Amino acid sequence: MELTQALIGFPRHLSQHPGGFVIARDDLARLVPVENAAMPDRSVIQWDKDDLDALGLIKVDILALGMLSALRRALQFVATKLGRRNPAPGRPKPDSLPSGGECAGVSGPTFELGDIPDGDTPTFDMICAADTVGVFQIESRAQMSMLPRLQPRCYYDLVVEVAIVRPGPIQGGMVHPFLRNRSLPAEAIDCPEELKPALMRTQGVPIFQEQVMQIAMLAADFTAGEADQLRRAMAAWKRKGGLGPFHERLVGRMVQKGYERAYAERIFKQIEGFGEYGFPESHAASFALLVYASAWLKCHHPDAFLAALLNSQPMGFYAPAQLVRDAKAHGVTVRPVDVGCSDWNSVLEPVGAGPWPVRLGFNRISGFAEESATRLLAARAEAPFDSVEDLARRAALDAGQLALLAQADALVSLTGHRHQAAWAVAGVDTRATPLLKSTRTHEAAAALAAPRAAEDMLADYRSTGLSLTTHPLALLREQLAVFRVQPASALRGFRSGQLARASGLVTHRQRPETAKGVVFVTLEDETGTVNIIVWPDVAEAQRKPLLGSTLLTVYGVWQREGEGARAVMHLIARKLVDHSALLQGLATRSRNFR
Repeated sequence: MELTQALIGFPRHLSQHPGGFVIARDDLARLVPVENAAMPDRSVIQWDKDDLDALGLIKVDILALGMLSALRRALQFVATKLGRRNPAPGRPKPDSLPSGGECAGVSGPTFELGDIPDGDTPTFDMICAADTVGVFQIESRAQMSMLPRLQPRCYYDLVVEVAIVRPGPIQGGMVHPFLRNRSLPAEAIDCPEELKPALMRTQGVPIFQEQVMQIAMLAADFTAGEADQLRRAMAAWKRKGGLGPFHERLVGRMVQKGYERAYAERIFKQIEGFGEYGFPESHAASFALLVYASAWLKCHHPDAFLAALLNSQPMGFYAPAQLVRDAKAHGVTVRPVDVGCSDWNSVLEPVGAGPWPVRLGFNRISGFAEESATRLLAARAEAPFDSVEDLARRAALDAGQLALLAQADALVSLTGHRHQAAWAVAGVDTRATPLLKSTRTHEAAAALAAPRAAEDMLADYRSTGLSLTTHPLALLREQLAVFRVQPASALRGFRSGQLARASGLVTHRQRPETAKGVVFVTLEDETGTVNIIVWPDVAEAQRKPLLGSTLLTVYGVWQREGEGARAVMHLIARKLVDHSALLQGLATRSRNFR
């Protein structure tokens, strides 16, 4: 999300103002029409960015990253775990997060980004193994495929990783030359001596916009002004059209200086790729800091990382269900919403050693209002609830709010399982008069049968978007066995070229423009994920199951590149089958049970 503002009279130094920092001499609304955006608390201006450039006004792009909020919350959790309640010497005390007691007793995060150690080997081991679900910028399917190949081992490797998996470098044919040159000694890399100052830090291949400008100045004698024009053309994202006028100027001058035309044309083709979106090095360097910080937190404090991500939703590449599954695989215990101990946000519950359990918050319950949770928390602070009726009276909850808590299984500490909770809620008259409210009833709890696993799982997904009990595929494993599918954990041991079959919930479908019609699908079962590659002819011939399935079964050939931490594994699809009806069968059996 970018907020582009036109600024006039930009001062040499930012000046302090009671309302914040002032970076313009006048109110923006006096210069340009400003209107409310569709999103709450957002504004847009009606001037195009190219018009601003033509007018000679300064344009500032302010990038709002959800990961910054997640990191701040995670650092607070880490500070609580480590018992660091006072700011480190010489450091200002940051503001606390106004978010419902996420870290009770801590006024602000005293474990800061600067406290994260540099060059942590376990963190880079995790990154090289593509164990990066939830990690900033390197959690996508494409990044996870690149990580085992590139094997980042230092901060600058992460700078390159952030930038290289982009349409620009991919379209410019820079990825494979970079990976090839990375394994070569410096003296074996094919790079003209004159261009080494610009290219050797990236193995002789231009990755960043700044390098393109350096090449133009070193190899084609561009002036600083011409190089800046080239940069603007690259930044325009005009799909090569904006770079056309520079072809003869760049290639022609390189040939005149003695470069082979084939080499000059290859350089220009790589530069053309930046018209499909290439990164500035400064941008990638800033992002790489957040990549490393989020990876370190995931590696050493997966509990804090999960709680922070859940409290920062919506954001990122993965839904809360996938984040929870991944955290549980890393040893984190996740506890359900409970009126007896949950907060509005997810919190950490202290234990002696190891990761702290994550307690899900009331904000995970679909439709449950924060105002209702606030009243509940205030009443619970006075005294624990001893019944559903006590909860309803003291927290002033109506029948709808009680039903939401029952459906989310958040009343288990007061009533037992879901069926008993529904019975208890139905027996509370939330419309009672003040006289009746003062009269407590003490009916015996109904002895109802507990819900089956399928019913519990489906109710969890409907209410909170995730289930802590079981995965849908675990309940369907017997039916899927008829199709001879293998779980994700078993497929990881398959050899390359082996026929394979997999079934899973479709968590992602991607068809990037740079992939020339290839569709990438990710399936999830109870043991992990399987990456599917669907070639264009298969995608076209089997479009309906590819695009319409919730539960997809794939028949194909297993592809494996590398071994150990460097292994990149995919299932190349040959046949796709929509098995979503099996999920509907689970729902039908649950309804029949009731």
